[in-house]
Amino acid sequence: KPSNLQAFATSSTLHGMSYIFAYGPMTLRRFLWTLSFLGSLGLLLLVCVERVTYYFTYPHVTKLDEVAAPNLTFPCITICNLNEFRFIKITRNDLYHVGELLALLNDRYEIANPHLADPKVLAELKEKANFKNFKSKSFSMTEFYNRTGHDITEMLLQCSFRGEPCTAINFTTVSLLKKNFTFFAIPTL
Repeated sequence: KPSNLQAFATSSTLHGMSYIFAYGPMTLRRFLWTLSFLGSLGLLLLVCVERVTYYFTYPHVTKLDEVAAPNLTFPCITICNLNEFRFIKITRNDLYHVGELLALLNDRYEIANPHLADPKVLAELKEKANFKNFKSKSFSMTEFYNRTGHDITEMLLQCSFRGEPCTAINFTTVSLLKKNFTFFAIPTL
C-alpha cells in the first residue's frame, strides 16, 4: 500500500513531485528528478534570503540638486479641507435643499444618525431641520459655497515670504464651480 506522501505526490500538481515519490525502487530517473527539484528549491531559498537580507540593509539613494535663484516667485497654494462647509453658516433653506447631500438629513428630511452628533450641534440641527410651516426659497449652489465655505482670513494663521509678512490680502480666491466646486488661493505677491 502506498504511503500518504506517495498518494499526495501522485495527485499533486507541483511539477516533479509525482516523479520523485513514485511507487517502486529508486531509479536514475527518480534520482535526477530529486536532484533537480532540490537544486531548484535551494536556488529559490538562496534568492529569497538574499533579497530579504538586502531589504533589511535599508538601501536608499538620495539625489539633491540645489539651484540658487535670486528672485523666487510666491508659490501657488491649494488648501484642502475635509470639512468643506461651516455648519454655523448653514441656514434652514440650505438644509432643506442640500441636507441629504451633506449627510445631515435622510431622504425624509429627518436628522440622519442623531446618535453620532455632539449634543450642542444636534440641538442646533434639530432647530434648523424643523420644516413645519417652512416655505423654501430659491437655492444657488454657487452662493451656498461662497457663503458657507471656509475663508482664507480665518484659516491663515501665519505667513511670511522672503522675510516679509503676508496676509490674506496677498491671496486671491479662484473658484472652479463649473467643474468640481474647488477653491484655490493664488498669491498676489
